[in-house]
Amino acid sequence: MANELTKEYMERHIRSYFEACNSGDPIQIARFFEPEAVHYFPPGMYAGPFRGARTIADRWRHMVATVGSYWTVDRVLCDPPSRQAVIEWTHFKRKDGKILRGDEWYIFSDDGLISEIRAYYASPQDQSLDRLELGGFDYEKLGYPMEPPKE
Repeated sequence: MANELTKEYMERHIRSYFEACNSGDPIQIARFFEPEAVHYFPPGMYAGPFRGARTIADRWRHMVATVGSYWTVDRVLCDPPSRQAVIEWTHFKRKDGKILRGDEWYIFSDDGLISEIRAYYASPQDQSLDRLELGGFDYEKLGYPMEPPKE
């Protein structure tokens, strides 16, 4: 697959993965990953990295069920020769009324599946804030989503 990996494939794969996450269906989520994939987070978050496709899927299913998580892919850059991509995303925690923004660095396997994600957050998850995003960055002017979709 490495020779066939294209920007279009990589972006479609990432966007489809986010659609699966929003569905809360762990079987659909897991199919985007290598079985031993790892999803990393900043220190102290989620009790460490999620290890394994099924663990990643189950954790996102739980977030959809408990906090009404809904994610958007806001920007995408792909580099097929290195099998890497980076995205900006928005995470709406609809039941909590919170917005979290960040970036993720993706590594694709030779088979075109995600083998690693490294998540970087715009700010620490300060529970006293309703919006967790870069200070001074004009999200609205640049076309970022400002409200979650209606349930």
